[in-house]
Amino acid sequence: MISGVKRAPHVVFGQNLCRLRTSAKLTQETLAEKADLSRRFIQEIEAGSKNPSVNTVVRLKKALDCSWNELFAQTDE
Repeated sequence: MISGVKRAPHVVFGQNLCRLRTSAKLTQETLAEKADLSRRFIQEIEAGSKNPSVNTVVRLKKALDCSWNELFAQTDE
């Protein structure tokens, strides 16, 4: 990341979602099933090409059993 430039919140969310999913050893398909979403939608969120609704974010948070901070934390990746 270029110093001082912040990534868009939905991009940060997608990157954090991918990190949390892989650390939980879940496939996109498994997470999609747990959150009642499509695998394609999970892929698009992780890629930063989709901006999920609040309801979708809540479903993903529950499926991953993680904190809000873990989902939205800005990192220096």
